[in-house]
This record gives sequence, structure tokens and C-alpha cells, in this order.
Amino acid sequence: MKRRELMGYAGAGIVTALITTLSSESQTQAQSSNPLSVKWLGHTCFLFSGGGARVLVNPFRTLGCTAKYRPPKVASDMVLISSQLLDEGAVEGLPGNPKLIYEPGTYQYKGLDIQGTAIAHDRKGGKQFGMNTAWSWKQAGVNIVHLGVPAAPLAFEQTVVFSRLGRPDIVFIPVGGGNKGYNPQEAKQAVEAIKPKLVIPTHYRTQAADNRCDISSVDEFLNLMQGIKVQRSNSDTISINPRNLPDTTTIQVMSYKF
Repeated sequence: MKRRELMGYAGAGIVTALITTLSSESQTQAQSSNPLSVKWLGHTCFLFSGGGARVLVNPFRTLGCTAKYRPPKVASDMVLISSQLLDEGAVEGLPGNPKLIYEPGTYQYKGLDIQGTAIAHDRKGGKQFGMNTAWSWKQAGVNIVHLGVPAAPLAFEQTVVFSRLGRPDIVFIPVGGGNKGYNPQEAKQAVEAIKPKLVIPTHYRTQAADNRCDISSVDEFLNLMQGIKVQRSNSDTISINPRNLPDTTTIQVMSYKF
């Protein structure tokens, strides 16, 4: 597979394909110098800061299930997009000129090795909503998998890609169901296949939703995960040190500050 990088200027919507490698020894050292900061911006959107890079995943427009969230227009170095639907790929108006990556493939930027893996966005082989890109990379010493919002079951080959850096430390997984994302039972099956240390649920109904939202709350997923430890944070931001991750799978529910 070609190693490639997509450079995007979010304000102008211009995307240029580049074939390059931008890693360096100093960037590799920066990767392990500080804990990883993970900020939840609503829905499936998170900002990862650490290791000398800021990675924004799935900025959205505020409508439907995201109607009452604040627009996630935060500064970042790079933006990963799982699909170009409005709740996962709204990049207009982002500050600065972050690099945009939105297609499956292998990429390098700012010392990060990023893998995008295609999974169908619906239960019809992608015929309804197209394909979703799940992202995996290592940042600040933490192995990260952000599934985006797939609805198709994970294939063995996909789980192998996610574990290429070792057992995933943290997985971001949709749990609210609907036509284009895992329902609680499907999310449970994905957790069992990936076997992460930490699970952060995404894509579930909160008080941000309006009456057009067709997904369920996180509680249905939690009720299904009997025997798995659940931690609840009072903050929209957590700090992850790779040396302090749980040995057994733990669910971390984050809070959004409305």
C-alpha cells in the first residue's frame, strides 16, 4: 500500500495528495514525553493532544443528534474524517490550516504513523451510506483506535490492522445504533473482538439531540456490558498515561459541558 499524506486547508476546502515522510528523531522523542490529553467535543468528535501533535477526529455540523453541541471549531495540526456525512466530516471554518485525511490508507505526519481502515457505514455493504474510515495510530505512547461510525461487523483482517502496534490501549466505539452505527449488541461484539484496555463510547443520544435523532443513550450499552468496570468522568477531558492503563477492559464515560 502506498504511503501517502493528504494536505488540506480546511478554510478553503482544498485537498492535495502528497507522497512524503515527515518523521524525525526529535518527533519520535516527543511522542513519549507527556501524557495524552483527550477532549470530547461531542458525538464522535475528539481532540487528541500530546507527543508534539494535535489530532482532531470527526468535526460535525450542529443538527439532529448534534443540534445543541457547540461547533467543534478548535485548532489542530491534523483532522481525521471517518466519512463526509454532516455529523462526521464538516471541516469548513476550522481555524488554521490543518492537514485533512479522509481516505483509507497509511500516512505519516508529525511523527505519527496513521492507518485508515474501511468498514461499511451501514448494514448493506456500504450501499446506503457508503464506507466509514476507522483510524488507528500511536500518540504520546498510547495505541489509539477510533472506529468512526461503522455498522458492519468487524472482519478478522480489520482487527489485525488495529492491533499492529500491540493491544489497543483505547478504543472509541459507537454504541447508539440507528441505521449507520453499531447498536449496543454490535458494539459489545466489537469490544470483544478488539480487546482494548479502555473503551470510550461515542455516537449516543445526549441532551444535545433534537427530535430528529434516532440513536439511543449510552445506558443501553452499559447495561449490556455486565461484569465490565465502568468509570464516569465529570469532565470533557481526560489525561492518559500509557503506564497507568487498566489491565482488564474498562469503560470510560466522559461528560460534555453544555
